[in-house]
Amino acid sequence: MRMLLTVQMDTEKANTAITGKTLPATMKTVFDRIKPEAAYFGALDGQRTGYIVFDLKEPLDIPSIAEPFFQDLGAKVTFVPVMTFDDVQAGLQKFGSS
Repeated sequence: MRMLLTVQMDTEKANTAITGKTLPATMKTVFDRIKPEAAYFGALDGQRTGYIVFDLKEPLDIPSIAEPFFQDLGAKVTFVPVMTFDDVQAGLQKFGSS
């Protein structure tokens, strides 16, 4: 299932990860496993934030995806199922045929 993973990083922990040069390693560890379709970074509510779209194969993968962000960055992590426009159209067609 396509998911939007939002990672809001604690400022102090992210600063430490940046100055200690561990932030790229944390991201790479997760990205190598989930192979994101897209990843964007910006600020949300004054915190460094990553927006990562990927295919969640199994719900049991959630803890292993989230833990590096929790432990290394003190991050607030959310997982939201998302769809492409084509997915929405197919879902609406299915709804209309019921």
